[in-house]
Amino acid sequence: MNKQEHQRRVRSFVRREGRLTPGQKRALEEMLPQYGLPAPPEVIDPIAVFGRRAPLTVEVGFGNGEVLAHLAATHPERDFIGIEVHRPGVGRLLRRVREEGLENVRVSTGDASEVLEQQFAPASIDRLLIFFPDPWPKKRHHKRRLIQPDFAALVAERLNPGGHVHLATDWEDYKDHMLEVLDACPGLRNAAGTGGTVPRPADRPVTHFEQRGQRKGHGVWDLVYERV
Repeated sequence: MNKQEHQRRVRSFVRREGRLTPGQKRALEEMLPQYGLPAPPEVIDPIAVFGRRAPLTVEVGFGNGEVLAHLAATHPERDFIGIEVHRPGVGRLLRRVREEGLENVRVSTGDASEVLEQQFAPASIDRLLIFFPDPWPKKRHHKRRLIQPDFAALVAERLNPGGHVHLATDWEDYKDHMLEVLDACPGLRNAAGTGGTVPRPADRPVTHFEQRGQRKGHGVWDLVYERV
């Protein structure tokens, strides 16, 4: 990607730093050097990073890290990489990593599109998680939505054959947008059939963010696609 293409890329996020608690700040200072991954364009070698060969799950936009920490704790045989730009959430996850001794977690603070494109080899990810991405509900902002045809093609390329991408949203309009984009991606197959969604899998815990949406009367939809 040349400089002009990079400048034209529409970001799917806005950095809203928020206030770091003393504990989050300390976790970032003390743990990010050990558990943080290099910035793009350095390629990530999961075997070198974790010191073993294991199934790899990547979560895009892990928020406060509650899902990632839960999965890492309950699946020590798997390795997990979380991508998140907001430092308070990164700090919160790193605190849990330290408190629970989670050695199978690493974090990246880069733009997910750039991280996936520049740092992961094709067919290197077994499972990709994208839970409750920013829906950008105003029509003029829909171009900022993460799930777009180019991103879907990138996801398909980075997944192992037979690997899965699991998404969830509490915005029906965004669910419809995701289905349209992902059903049209040649490398992905909807596990529920074209236009279908799946019940929340048992290993996806209900997040604080999700509960807040439900209190507002939002529905929740899970989508699962297999790399074919």
